[in-house]
Amino acid sequence: MTFIEDWNCVLRRAWSVRLIVLAAALSGAEFVLPLLGDQLPPGLLALLSAIASSGAFAARFLVQKDLDHGR
Repeated sequence: MTFIEDWNCVLRRAWSVRLIVLAAALSGAEFVLPLLGDQLPPGLLALLSAIASSGAFAARFLVQKDLDHGR
């Protein structure tokens, strides 16, 4: 396995990475928030996490203007 040439640029600027981080945060919140009480409807954070993961999948295939991929 080899990293892409501009991995640090992708890590900082790619929407797919940002959405993956959001999905991970929502998954963590889904675990923690029930310990604090029932303020949110059941499944809401799971739904938001699924939306963020789907967005990350789609964003991985879209051209992102801030990334030039070494060109």
